[in-house]
Amino acid sequence: MLRAFRNLGRAIGLARTLARFDALFVLDRLQLPVPRSMVALVTGRPGTAGKGLRPGQRLAAALQAMGPSFVKLGQSLSTRADLIGTELAADLAELRDRMAPFPAAEARRVIAEQLDQSIEEAFATFEDVPVAAASIAQVHFATLPGGIEVAVKVLRPGIEDLFARDLDLFEWLAEMLEMLRPDLHRLRPTEVVRTIRAAVDAELDLRMEAAAATEMAEFFAGDPTFQVADVDWRLTQRRVMTAARVRGTPVGDRAALLAAGHNPERIVRNLITAFMKQAFVFGFFHADLHHGNLFVDQDDNLIAVDFGITGRLNPETRAYVAEMLLGMLTGDFRRAADAHFRAGYVPRTQSMDNFAQALRSIASPVLDRPAREISIARLLGQMFEVTETFAMRTQPQLLLLQKTLVVVEGLCREVAPDADLWAIARDCLRESSNLPRAAVIAREAVESSMAALRRIPDLMQKAELAAGTFTPDGLKLHPDSEAALTRRKRGTSPRQLIIYAVVVVIALVFFLRMYR
Repeated sequence: MLRAFRNLGRAIGLARTLARFDALFVLDRLQLPVPRSMVALVTGRPGTAGKGLRPGQRLAAALQAMGPSFVKLGQSLSTRADLIGTELAADLAELRDRMAPFPAAEARRVIAEQLDQSIEEAFATFEDVPVAAASIAQVHFATLPGGIEVAVKVLRPGIEDLFARDLDLFEWLAEMLEMLRPDLHRLRPTEVVRTIRAAVDAELDLRMEAAAATEMAEFFAGDPTFQVADVDWRLTQRRVMTAARVRGTPVGDRAALLAAGHNPERIVRNLITAFMKQAFVFGFFHADLHHGNLFVDQDDNLIAVDFGITGRLNPETRAYVAEMLLGMLTGDFRRAADAHFRAGYVPRTQSMDNFAQALRSIASPVLDRPAREISIARLLGQMFEVTETFAMRTQPQLLLLQKTLVVVEGLCREVAPDADLWAIARDCLRESSNLPRAAVIAREAVESSMAALRRIPDLMQKAELAAGTFTPDGLKLHPDSEAALTRRKRGTSPRQLIIYAVVVVIALVFFLRMYR
């Protein structure tokens, strides 16, 4: 009860902030059974803080004013066109995680406390003015006693308590949404909040970020097109992380790239190829590839920083999603529909033919355009519009992938507006989908064989019962059948073992003939 009163009070405060930016329309979009008169009584008249802005921009400004947790929420909602609409999702995708820096004295205190040594002992020089400040941490440049330049990331004081309080509110609001709109259960709002919580928990431990950066560096060892700044584990703890300072041109500064003689098309190809490898080959991807986290070296290679947000996809999910995207981007809508059904994203009670037709109807207008105008963000938005028709459930594990795809596309459009992004993506998907697909085929073959094996005892029992003879007194089993049933109770008979072996051999031969 206390939780409900606490969160209800905060919800009223949030509604007032929405009203100040004239962004209460979001309540109408959610179709909540709350009278407008009641909302107006609580919030008052709409304010003018968002005057002249589009609805999505007003909502983004309101979320920015609410604090860092709400910026994270807005970024997550930018992938939920099924919940808030395509236009709002596009505007929320522009939200940037920027905050005023906290005092350098506090940063020095945290560093000394975490490293168990003074700033002077750990670093030869330390710049008090941070180079970047976001909702969770800020970054200071420094040099080590040997002269090596490093970047030192420090968590904000009290950030754990702030996020814990806000995430509890988000979960409560999601529960209320499911209660007020039972039809939205398929969108799984509470699970989405829990996904956000898990991502934030990882961000609040900088050792996890350091481990993610190290793991990604290992994946790309020997591949200069995507590099990761080296982590200094001696100067890394839960609230402090130290890594090599990156020198390069910011990837989002097209003018600077051109002035330095870089090739924008090559940069874009390197970025898309690296992301596709991460998602569909390694199953581990950088999920925050925005302007401030990528730099370009003199050879058009990318250098990535800030691995606080990463995503993982298991082999089966990688295979299914690669097939879905490849099917959509090549116009093979039956293949894309089949992948949705095999993955379980669309219930088997739905018509695959109708679903393939729906995919064609939403993809054709997007794909039948000049290469420079093909947009994966638009395609995803259109796909979300059919989710309700086919009772598709939200897949929380794919939200980060969806968000990152949209961000990568937008960044690539800025760097090389005329590049055929999705021709590059198609090539990458064709290369990366083979291995995961083989894994899924093998799994399906094994599961089919095991299912057949599990059915054999029942089939044998039925066959043996059928071998009985009818008498005027009822069913009488043949003596051999009685003996067989007795053996079955005691254990597996030699005949059963032979049948098991034959079925396994047949399944393997079938698999090899079909997929060799």
